[in-house]
Amino acid sequence: MATANNQLDAPMYDPGAWRLTGKQADLTAKARKLGREKFAGRADKWDRDAIFPMENYKDLHKSKLLGICVPSKNGGVGADYMTYMLTAAEIGRYCGTTSLTWNMHVSSCLWTGDLADDLKMTASQRKTHNRRRAIHYKRIVKDGAIYAQPFSEGGAAAAGAAPFGTTATRTDGGWLINGKKIFASLAGSADYYGVLCTEKKQNLSRRDTMYVAVPADAEGVTVVGDWDPLGMRGTVSRNLLFDNVFVSNDEQLMPKGIYFAAATSWPHMFLTLTPTYMGIAQAAYDFTVQYLRGEAPGTPPVKRRMYPTKQLAVANMHMMLEQTKAVWFQAISEAGPNPSKEQVLRAYTAQYSVMENSNELCRMAIRTCGGQSMLKSLPLERLYRDSRCGALMLPWTAEICQDRLGREALYDRGEEDE
Repeated sequence: MATANNQLDAPMYDPGAWRLTGKQADLTAKARKLGREKFAGRADKWDRDAIFPMENYKDLHKSKLLGICVPSKNGGVGADYMTYMLTAAEIGRYCGTTSLTWNMHVSSCLWTGDLADDLKMTASQRKTHNRRRAIHYKRIVKDGAIYAQPFSEGGAAAAGAAPFGTTATRTDGGWLINGKKIFASLAGSADYYGVLCTEKKQNLSRRDTMYVAVPADAEGVTVVGDWDPLGMRGTVSRNLLFDNVFVSNDEQLMPKGIYFAAATSWPHMFLTLTPTYMGIAQAAYDFTVQYLRGEAPGTPPVKRRMYPTKQLAVANMHMMLEQTKAVWFQAISEAGPNPSKEQVLRAYTAQYSVMENSNELCRMAIRTCGGQSMLKSLPLERLYRDSRCGALMLPWTAEICQDRLGREALYDRGEEDE
């Protein structure tokens, strides 16, 4: 049994082999320990009852991981983009729901912190931004406040093809928010909703996108709709309605227009959904190896590894997993402002590969392990359901990645056919 535990809990990315920094090695180890000792045993509960993993968030706060991307000078861990991505993948191995919702929270710190520091701002904008983000960071680090990030609206805005329909109208001392967000993860559980909206003018423009923290208890905020999905059930992604919700000027997470600058010059920001599914892919492979060795918890100690068909299946799973891990690691390692065309194409490739291959590896695991793997007492059927819809998630769905890969590989910016 000791061999199996070592195998299951080995780092996804060995610090020596992948040349991780000391901080990356420490944080991924912390996440792996938390996932193994706390999150794995609770994952079934969130899935079965479709409830938000609040216990896990209390543990994230205690371990300081709730503020992983809050700058050190603001009391946080000060992790950069790549360090966060590697850490989130480890959590995804043990609880996809926690990893995916944690991404929605962490993005409010990552976008306003490490990423915003790479963007051009006027001296006045920078000063105001630093003052305002300190308010949000204090809530997270000191009080354990949870931030959500409602994104989708059912139209083209979430894919970056149109202005957000949710609007912000200037008023005395702040803004009035009106609109609707669908599939709003953490709905009813977050303390603040980081709402992407458009300043209301005669003509709405993506350049006037605002990123505003709306208190969950503000007058005019309503959570509506049922939540009984195929997978990622603990995300509780119900709909949010905003009816003349007043927010003060200091609730702005970014200066007006800076989100648009980020979306156009820092595209790797949209890869932050992938760590969850990279972790699920690893978990499916880990379980398969354990099961065939007769060492999977909750199953009889029967070895099945001697059959050539099982060995071939594991070989194919291993190759797919390693290929996916490699392209994903390379993509996240080169994230930054104004990437090259090659780097952007690799980001699309990594997104597509992780989202599609995660589910394929779960499918292969179920086929290889056989009938018992369909039981809800074992994790594979949950991993399969959680992984199935990753390719559908905006702003970079599998189809959008394919479309952009084909077009941008064949055309340079500004080129068209006569």
